[in-house]
Amino acid sequence: MKKLRRSMLFCPASSEKMLKTAHLRGADCVIFDLEDAVVYSEKENARKLLCDALQTMDYGGCEIFVRINALNTRFGESDVKELVKNGVKNIRLPMCESKENIVELSQMLSYFEKIYNICEGTVNIQGAIETPKGVLNALEIAEAGERVISISFGTGDYTNCLCTDRTKEKDQFLYARSHIALCANVAGIDSVDTVFFDIKDADGFRNETRQAKLLGFTGKSCIHPSQVPIVHQVFTPDNKSVEKSLKIINESKKAAHEGVGVIVIDGKMVDEPIIKKAERILELASAAGML
Repeated sequence: MKKLRRSMLFCPASSEKMLKTAHLRGADCVIFDLEDAVVYSEKENARKLLCDALQTMDYGGCEIFVRINALNTRFGESDVKELVKNGVKNIRLPMCESKENIVELSQMLSYFEKIYNICEGTVNIQGAIETPKGVLNALEIAEAGERVISISFGTGDYTNCLCTDRTKEKDQFLYARSHIALCANVAGIDSVDTVFFDIKDADGFRNETRQAKLLGFTGKSCIHPSQVPIVHQVFTPDNKSVEKSLKIINESKKAAHEGVGVIVIDGKMVDEPIIKKAERILELASAAGML
């Protein structure tokens, strides 16, 4: 069954409280952050706290990701080593700009998996695309290896690179968002939209989330638990869509059994792309517990 990755809730790995409670906030995924959310002097302590939590906590059905420090920092390789040792399954690689970045991390993961007698390929990668170069190389990042299960978009460093300000204008990141979502779709992996910093603007967050879904993203990053239900509402198919999809799939199976080549439902011809879309909707609905 497809894993739900509609919502990814960021939490600082330096917070002992959040390490114990973040998975209870309803998000499909929690991203424990060792990078931007942790000050330089606390990074090694945060890593230890996180590794202890990975060994002792039962996070249930909530999928855990960890955003490590960049591999070109003094913390990056140690992050990878200790996280693999302590059972991490998903690593978010920040500032991902090319296939080579994924390959470097993948080789490092294979090395430590071998050392700790873990099956090679156990740890997955999410490539965080946060620069113009990363956007332009999104397809090669998405297709860089079997470990890559998703790519994400981050606007903080992206706007810094372009020397612009982050706004709520929906067209500001239209090209970058569209390109990332398309590349993820081509690669057959998930795509996660950027965070929305104004936690008091629920309507603005909802509008941006809807825009992300329309562009093809499969999920959105969150910085506050209050944003999670909005993401789930937007990214979960409604009952009408599910009922329509069930009808399409049932009729297509019936047509195949009877050797009928053309399907007409409610006066409209149904072709292969529509059937594939219906299958995806039902897969998501099933994962969400609607079926």
